[in-house]
Amino acid sequence: QVQLVESGGGLVQAGGSLRLSCAASGITVSINAMGWYRQTPGKQRELVARISSSGFTNYADSVKGRFTISRNNAKNTVYLQMNSLKPEDKAVYYCTALKWVGATWESDYWGQGARVTVSS
Repeated sequence: QVQLVESGGGLVQAGGSLRLSCAASGITVSINAMGWYRQTPGKQRELVARISSSGFTNYADSVKGRFTISRNNAKNTVYLQMNSLKPEDKAVYYCTALKWVGATWESDYWGQGARVTVSS
């Protein structure tokens, strides 16, 4: 069974940093596109970062220059380094495996979510 286990969430002050981890089992991160989404009360879940099997990355405009997605193939783990955090980054962050279906990316597997709180 595929499992994505997130860790590393918590409370930080504005301007601080957090590093989220997504430990995968039942799926190999090196041959899959992987992504991080976030959801805030009152908003739809949004893509914040994606890394392809070739290592190409994409970021939401709101996090470009501040967040970095990466992976460690030996550990089968995906990371999201979040720097210069802002109060608006407060959300539950979800790790997912992505696949291209037709004309869109789809997610079949999700982590349980890691809560990030940023104090002003």
